[in-house]
Parts: sequence; C-alpha cells; structure tokens
Amino acid sequence: MAVVDSPVGWVNEHIRNYVESGGTQGHEWRSGVYTLLLTTTGRKSGQPRRTALIYQPHGDAYVVVASNGGAPDHPAWYKNLADNPAVDVRVGADEFTATARTATGDERAALWKLMNEVWPDYEGYQEKTDREIPVVVLDRT
Repeated sequence: MAVVDSPVGWVNEHIRNYVESGGTQGHEWRSGVYTLLLTTTGRKSGQPRRTALIYQPHGDAYVVVASNGGAPDHPAWYKNLADNPAVDVRVGADEFTATARTATGDERAALWKLMNEVWPDYEGYQEKTDREIPVVVLDRT
C-alpha cells in the first residue's frame, strides 16, 4: 500500500524533499531544529500515513510532541498511533521500526521541558488548548 503524505502543503513538500534527498534535505529544518518522518497506520483506512515532526533524541529513543499547533483535538497521527503503536521512523538516512508510547508523570514533565528547549512555541500551543499535549516516545524495535 502506498504511503499517504500529510495533506498540509508545506509539510507535504518538506516530506518529499526529505525522501527524495535520502534525508540530506529536510532533516535539519531550521538552524538547530531537526525533523524526523513518522509513518503511522490509519486507524480507519489501514493506509500508511506519513508526517514530519520536530524531534529530540533521548537515550536510544526519539521524542516528538502531538501539539497540533494548540488545536482542541489531537493530530491524526497521534490518534493513529494510539490505536496502533507500531510505527516506521526515518531520521536523516536512518530508517527503522519503533513502538510509540505516550510519556506520563515525571517522564512527561522532563521530556516536555526538553522539547520546549528545542521549540519554545510548544508552551504557547499548550496555553491555547484545554487538552494536555501528548509527548510521545518512539522506542526503536
């Protein structure tokens, strides 16, 4: 089944550049801010769905944030991995499978702080919404 990339125009273009360059373009998105490609399985369609996300390494894992820009609802990719935590990840040229899990408690607090150091806008996104923005850990399998 063919992978469906994000329908958001600039994200779709970012993904295309990332893939076509073998990860040499798009991995560093802005100075000091890096992105990975996350492929989840659509919870309704069963179709592989791919998006680009800011990340930080954490030990052998990678951390991403399901901010959806502070929207009232979780992003589709997060809903997909909540139903099926088996995901595919690409970091630069490195492609691997992972299991996604939502951080909780003290781990979430520490990882939220880590991610806000990379992308301070997350704090503003949290202020815009009543939901607790999930912090997701991608553990390589």
